[in-house]
Amino acid sequence: MAVIVQNAADVELFGLQQEEKKKTHGDASELVSDGGFKMPENNAFGQSFRDYNNADSERQEIVERTYRLQHINQTYDFVKQMREEYGKLDKAEMSIWECCELLNDVVDESDPDLDEPQIMHLLQSAEAIRKDYPDEDWLHLTALIHDLGKILLLPQFGQLPQWAVVGDIFPVGCAFDKSNVHYKYFEENPDYKNPNYNTKNGVYSQGCGLNNVLMSFGHDDYMYLVAKENGTTLPSAALFIIRYHSLYPLHKCGAYEHLMNGEDRENLKWLKIFNNYDLYSKSKVPIDVEEVKPYYLSLVEKVVNLVVDGNTVVYSIQSFVESM
Repeated sequence: MAVIVQNAADVELFGLQQEEKKKTHGDASELVSDGGFKMPENNAFGQSFRDYNNADSERQEIVERTYRLQHINQTYDFVKQMREEYGKLDKAEMSIWECCELLNDVVDESDPDLDEPQIMHLLQSAEAIRKDYPDEDWLHLTALIHDLGKILLLPQFGQLPQWAVVGDIFPVGCAFDKSNVHYKYFEENPDYKNPNYNTKNGVYSQGCGLNNVLMSFGHDDYMYLVAKENGTTLPSAALFIIRYHSLYPLHKCGAYEHLMNGEDRENLKWLKIFNNYDLYSKSKVPIDVEEVKPYYLSLVEKVVNLVVDGNTVVYSIQSFVESM
C-alpha cells in the first residue's frame, strides 16, 4: 500500500538527468578531494585498522568466532536459499530514516575497528565523504544507506546470526582465495572439497561479470536486492558500492579479478574511493544526528522510484525500503 506523492512528470529525478548520469558514471580518478577529512593512523581502540591477528585486541576473540562460523556455513547452496527467502522483500515497510534509526540497536561483531551502534558508522562515513566531495551528493546518500542491510540482525527481520549478515564477503561456487581473512576456517566448509566448487572458476567463466557471481550472503547483497527491486534511481556505481563494499579480497588484494567484466572495473574505481571513508571514518567521536539529519532527509527526498502495481505509482526514496 502506498501514497502517490505527485505526478512523475513534475518530479526532478535525482541521478537521472543527463548531466548527472554523465557525472556519476565518469572517471572516478578525475575526482578532486577538498581535503576536509583527515584519515587517522589508528582505529577507535588505538590499534591498526583491519588487524585480525592482534592478540592484545579485546574484540579479537569475538571477531574471529564470527569469521569462523561464516567461513564454515556460507556455502553455495546456503546463499541460493537465503537469496530466495530474503529476495521476497516481505519483512517490513518503513522509510529510509526509520531504517537508519533501527541500527541504534546493531553492533557489528566482525569489525575489529569499532563497537559503536551502526547508525553512527553510517553517518561518520557519509559525513567524511561529504567533507571531501561536497558536490557528489549521490555518494553521500550511498554512504548513508550502504550498511542498512544489517537490520537482518534484528527480530523483525529474522534475527539472523552475525555470520550470516556481517563480515567480509567472498564468492561462493568457486575456490576460496587465500587473501580472505581467517582463511583456515574454509577448510571446514563443505564446498572446500567439492570438485564442482573448488577450482579457480568453479561454476563461473572468466570475465563473466560479478553480477553473475554469487557472493556470501549478508547485508551487502540484501541491501542491493532492496534497492534494485524497489526501483532505485541511484547510479550503477552506487549499487556496485552497496553490493561489494565488503568484498575486501577484491578491492584490497586483487583477488577474483578474473571474474570481472569491463563495467565492474569502472565501478571498482568508485568503490575504492568509497572504501577509504567506510573504513577510516570509524571513530568514538559521535556525529550530532539531529544536526545532520535535515541534510540527509533532503537527499532521500530527491530520489523517486516508479513501482507498477496495477497502476504506476511514484514513490520518494523515503519509501525506497518500503518492501524489505
